[in-house]
Amino acid sequence: MIVPRSRGAAEGGVPRRIDASTLPHFRGSLGRFATGVAIVTFDGATRRHGITVNSFTSVSMDPPLVLVSIARKSRAHDELANTPFTVNILGAEQKALALHFAGRPSHEPVWVEGETAPRLAGVLAYFSCTPWAAYDGGDHTLYLGEVQDFNYRRGDALAFANSAFTTIPESQLGVEELL
Repeated sequence: MIVPRSRGAAEGGVPRRIDASTLPHFRGSLGRFATGVAIVTFDGATRRHGITVNSFTSVSMDPPLVLVSIARKSRAHDELANTPFTVNILGAEQKALALHFAGRPSHEPVWVEGETAPRLAGVLAYFSCTPWAAYDGGDHTLYLGEVQDFNYRRGDALAFANSAFTTIPESQLGVEELL
């Protein structure tokens, strides 16, 4: 049985409030959790979009569902509602691609026309999805997608921790051989 601590309690039971003075420390605390790096791609009403994210997770195997968390202030946020999308998981060599879709454009990426939604060429893995549900997540929206197509390749993964890109070696990835 899990016994919940009081809301906002820090070590020693002293409540920790989040306000303008503690927000940088809160972000830094969240940044200690290493994540993979992904780009959500989709066709909007007037153009193709890509959004770099590190908030991605699997939700269900049956049906196959995944979740991405998109900031409401993102320019493409509203266009993603009820729209098929692809989650593109980046390889370690694709840092420039992550930065491109995070607002530091470089060369134009290579697109692949998927049956469900557009995806990026050469990514470590991808999950093409149809919309399943969307939930309020404060200053983000949690978009769930039902996976229609997926695949992966071998290679090291691009990761993000402590406000910096890093690499997760392929030798540390995957358990499919154990299943």
